[in-house]
Amino acid sequence: MAGDPQAAAPRGQPPGPPRGDRGGASGAGPAASPAAGLAAVQDPRAHQAAGLALLLWACEPEAPQRLVTPFFHAAAAAAFDTPVEIYFAAASVRLLAPGVAAGLRADPGHPKTVLDALREAVGHGAVLYACTDALRAQRLDGSPLIPECTRRGGAVQFMARACDLRWRALVF
Repeated sequence: MAGDPQAAAPRGQPPGPPRGDRGGASGAGPAASPAAGLAAVQDPRAHQAAGLALLLWACEPEAPQRLVTPFFHAAAAAAFDTPVEIYFAAASVRLLAPGVAAGLRADPGHPKTVLDALREAVGHGAVLYACTDALRAQRLDGSPLIPECTRRGGAVQFMARACDLRWRALVF
């Protein structure tokens, strides 16, 4: 169909303007500027996230095989000096009760406990947030939590990060 960018796109090319159209009368629009591309490559901060927020929602103690992956990702991001915040929601707040994460392994043959993986993330700089509503729902409000969890925060704090275009958000 004439004028349809989808129909005009050569095989293997994304739909959009014809390949020779780079914008502007001269064809040298912002996308064609080699200096802009070079500057982005030379400055590694040009594409660096301001931080990473992880929401642990489907990470309950009854499914230990899903519990270490978020902490490994958090540790990796924090090792790159990226600020990391881990938000425990729903039943995942039970991992913050003393003794729970220490007694769980993702696999019986895995040498690390869930608490070991959590501590590795915290050791690299990740900050743990317990949702006060989830603590209440799990009957943990007023109970002591593991010392690695130093903050309270839930949907409002996580969504503030998720809506901030400078931050990245992952949900586990």
